[in-house]
Amino acid sequence: MLIIDNTIVTDSFLDANFICDLPRCKGDCCVKGDAGAPLESNEISLLTDQFENIKPFMSEEGIRAVEEQGVFDYDILGNFVTPLINGRECAFTGFHPNDVSFCAIEKAWLAGKSDFRKPVSCHLYPVRLVEKDGFIHITYHQWSICLPAVRKGNKAGTPLYVFLKDALVRRFGEAWYASLELELKRRKKT
Repeated sequence: MLIIDNTIVTDSFLDANFICDLPRCKGDCCVKGDAGAPLESNEISLLTDQFENIKPFMSEEGIRAVEEQGVFDYDILGNFVTPLINGRECAFTGFHPNDVSFCAIEKAWLAGKSDFRKPVSCHLYPVRLVEKDGFIHITYHQWSICLPAVRKGNKAGTPLYVFLKDALVRRFGEAWYASLELELKRRKKT
């Protein structure tokens, strides 16, 4: 475990290797689960403001779900999450012809139609952030659908924190990431 600023970085996160293997998992993290993707409160206004720009990249069912439920819902703990389509996939999920899912929010961003890339929780996945005791705990959510990503990461020797560098910098900043790398170098020396 490492403590950097107000974060606690778990050993499971630090010890994991990972490279997303989308052709094998088919993006099932956007489809399976008991709730939508966690949202930070500021992301609700971003989704609201950008909805019209994201809409052309969404499925009809997704658009209908957002129009009926709004851009957010609550999980069983009362946290903000993206709405689901019929209790299944995220309303912002679309599917390529090969059944691999994609994020309509990110598609709009990649096309230059939206300023919002996607929820930070999605960008960080398979990491989950849990606020507890004044700290943000950075935990690795191990799930069977990500086994191909673990195998691919192990084969390449790519640590999860390296795979998620852009997302971690987006959420915590360059200085935080530099501190993480420095602490890990110190750890290797001891």
